[in-house]
This record gives sequence, structure tokens and C-alpha cells, in this order.
Amino acid sequence: MNKHKFIHERRPHWKRFEALLESTSRRSLSKLPAKEISNFSQLLREVSHDLATIRSRGWGQDLNAYLNDLVARGHNVFYSAPPANLAGVYHYLTFEFPRLFRANIGYFLTACLLFFLPMGISWAVVQSNPSLANRVIAEEMMSRFDQMYGKDSPLNTNAEESTEEEQESDETEDIPLGSFGDERASMAGFYINNNVGIALKCFALGILLGIGSVYTLLFNGIYLGAVSGYIVSQGNGERFLSFVVSHGSFELTAIAVAGGAGLMLGNALIHPGQRTRFQSLQVRGLEAVQIAGGAAVMLVIAAFIEAFWSPSDIPSSVKYIVGSGLWLIVIFYLGFAGLQSTPQTRPLSNRGPQG
Repeated sequence: MNKHKFIHERRPHWKRFEALLESTSRRSLSKLPAKEISNFSQLLREVSHDLATIRSRGWGQDLNAYLNDLVARGHNVFYSAPPANLAGVYHYLTFEFPRLFRANIGYFLTACLLFFLPMGISWAVVQSNPSLANRVIAEEMMSRFDQMYGKDSPLNTNAEESTEEEQESDETEDIPLGSFGDERASMAGFYINNNVGIALKCFALGILLGIGSVYTLLFNGIYLGAVSGYIVSQGNGERFLSFVVSHGSFELTAIAVAGGAGLMLGNALIHPGQRTRFQSLQVRGLEAVQIAGGAAVMLVIAAFIEAFWSPSDIPSSVKYIVGSGLWLIVIFYLGFAGLQSTPQTRPLSNRGPQG
């Protein structure tokens, strides 16, 4: 088939799809009749196939740009979030987010390397040589960590390991521990604000060609590793590790997930492919936003665990068991949730619809 015959046969389909795009710009795709939604999906696949054909045969930059714009706009409409409702949120968390995560898992693994490797190295170095801690952590913060996890810490209430004398001492500390519990709701708000702030930096700074995300992941990995190494080196490892083991599963994983979403933004700008950088950012950026949204939900869960469960007066052994279970839940959720979805709920792949 030559170029002119191809254009003559396909142009009506392109115009019909363009008209549908104009229609959906005035109202949500979800409000269209089911037949029109199905037609929209079919036309999007056809136009994407036509675009691939034109690119492979080199039939003109103007035609390529026109169809590329239609496909990019179609992707945005097809992926656009429906009005918020409980069913939509449930579907997003149980199907869309974990599937998008797995489809872009390479970015997550890169973020893990940038985050967890510096954390492990920093932890080991500072634990073996605590004098290096003040190069990363302010003196004031080290004093606070000594208070939070030291002998006088409100976390020092493990009945399993307390001697009779320590238990008597604990009874005199009921008041500060009680006030600690009374403040847990406000602590949850603080943790949400702090943790989501870190994740948003990891994600949003990806717009700087990914450099901002790389820096944020490295910095937080080194800092958290240094903090952990310092606390353990002071003999407070038991209280610290039993405190962080539960919420750490959601919190640390979510930071890496958000960092991976930021790397997606950077890669969309560095390697736009056949699209313009703006078009690439529109298409890939929407997926990155959805993944970052899932990370934010994980951080909210982590904040509530950190505020209400982690500081509770429960034996460390129980916290380790629960914490291990939560790590398994996070792994299985990200690895397997949404695998049993039906074809109707399956989103378009990263490479565009197939003919």
C-alpha cells in the first residue's frame, strides 16, 4: 500500500478519534456510553498502529507529529483518574498501582540501589566508628536520639527482659509514657507530613533530569544509615530495631518506590523516543504520578503504624514477628496484587496499544 492510499483509507478513522477526544475534553470518559468507551479504546489502538506504520516507512514528519499528538492525548484521556470514590480507590490500590509498579520495576530496583546500598554502607561505617557520626548528624540530633532510645526512653518497657528492679523503675515512668501515648494522633500527623515530604522530593525532583531524585535517595540513604549505625553503636539497638521493624516495611519501600517514579520522570525527558520531551513527560509522567500516589498511601500507613504500634508497650519479640509479617505483606502486595484482573481492567502497556 502506498502512502496516499493509506492516508485516504485511514484519515476518516483519525478524524473520528479526534472528534472523540474533543468530546471527552468536555466530560469525563467514564461518563460516555459503554459503546463509545469501547470505540475509543479500539480507535486508540488503531491510531497507535497507524503511527507505528508511518514511522517505520518514513512517510513524513508532519503526519508523524499529527498522529503522535492524537496518541499522546488519547493516552492521557484513557489513563486519567476517574472521580474519587471508594470503589475507585480500592481498584487503584489493589490493581492499578501494583501492576504499574511491576511494569516499571527497573526504576524501583535502581532506586533501591541508590537508597539501600548507601544506607547499609553508612550504617556499617558509623557503627564500627561512632566518631564519624557527627559528620552526618548534628550534635543536637544525636542527643535527641540518645534520649529517644537510651535507658530512660519511654520505649524501655519490655516486660520480657526487665528485671524486678527495672519494673519498679518503669512504674515511676507511667506518666511520661502515658503522655507519649496521648500524643500519638499528633505524632501520626507529623510522620505523614515528614515521610510524604521526603517521598515527594524523591519524586518531584525527578523533573531535573532525574538528578534531583538520585541526590535525594543518596542523601537520605546515607543519613538514615548513619543514624541507625550511631544508635546501635551506643548500645540502644534493641529498642531502636524493635521500634522501626514494623513501620519500616512500608516507609522504606515507599521512599524507594517514589524515587523510582522520579527516575521515570527523568528518563522521560532524557529519552523521549519519537515523542517530543513534553509529550513524553505527559505520557510517562502520568504513570509516574500514579506510582508516586501509591507510595504516598504506603507512607500514610507507615505513619499510623509508627505512631500507634511501634512505640507501644509490647515485647520486642512480638514486634519482630509482626514486623516480619508486614515485610512479607509489602513484598507479596507489590509482587502479586492485581495479577488476577480481567482483560477489561488491564491498562495499556508502556509501549502503547497494540494493533
